[in-house]
Amino acid sequence: MWKWGKLELGWGFAALIVLALLGGAGPALPPVLLAAACHELGHLSALWLAGARVEFHCDQTGSMMFRLGGVEPGAETKKIALTFDDGPHPRYTEELLDGLAERDVKATFFLLGQNIEGREEIIERMAREGHLIGNHTYYHVDITRLSQREACREILDTSEKITAITGQPVEYIRPPFGNWDKELECEVMMLPIFWSVDTLDWTTKNEDQIVQKVVTKIEENDIILMHDSYDSTVKAALRIVDLLQAEGYEFVTADELILE
Repeated sequence: MWKWGKLELGWGFAALIVLALLGGAGPALPPVLLAAACHELGHLSALWLAGARVEFHCDQTGSMMFRLGGVEPGAETKKIALTFDDGPHPRYTEELLDGLAERDVKATFFLLGQNIEGREEIIERMAREGHLIGNHTYYHVDITRLSQREACREILDTSEKITAITGQPVEYIRPPFGNWDKELECEVMMLPIFWSVDTLDWTTKNEDQIVQKVVTKIEENDIILMHDSYDSTVKAALRIVDLLQAEGYEFVTADELILE
């Protein structure tokens, strides 16, 4: 095992990075190293290391091509949004916020009213660090199955708790299950925000599968649905940020996409 800072990498990956940093096209690697590198990283990926992007491709002949690259200065970025439902979680949300802060990335959090009490400091931090905070109802209910009075209570009680902490009105909601009643008239107007890429992270809880699902499907203006309630999701989300930033994507809050 080879280490670089917090990274722990197999020897195949270590050999690949050392060669890549020399620049140009790499020679044929011994099959064992080639297999190790490809096993760890897949057939095509990208990594930021010491500020440099290393892009490589290994084929069936045992040869590996790689180059240093990156987003060209001044190039137009492709905007996407990371969104997280069901929080805040007492542990994983803070770990996620730490990782996002290190990468200077803003995300969108749709909170459950029942998870707010006792976690006010986490919500204060979300607001302070520039993340968008939305409503996900109080008890994660399908509001289309409730009376208008019950549905409004679910929404308003949650918004009131959030506003009491942040001092800001809550303008956006993600209705659980994506079920929204367009005729719902509560005391405040709220815009629903849905998603275009569902990671299904809550079903697999598999970091690698979550990453693969996103990076192979992502397109400009996509809104990614995740849940900040699992360790696997936090790790996957930060890997996704690293990989997609290297591909020229810019992470923004979801409102920036739906209002454009």
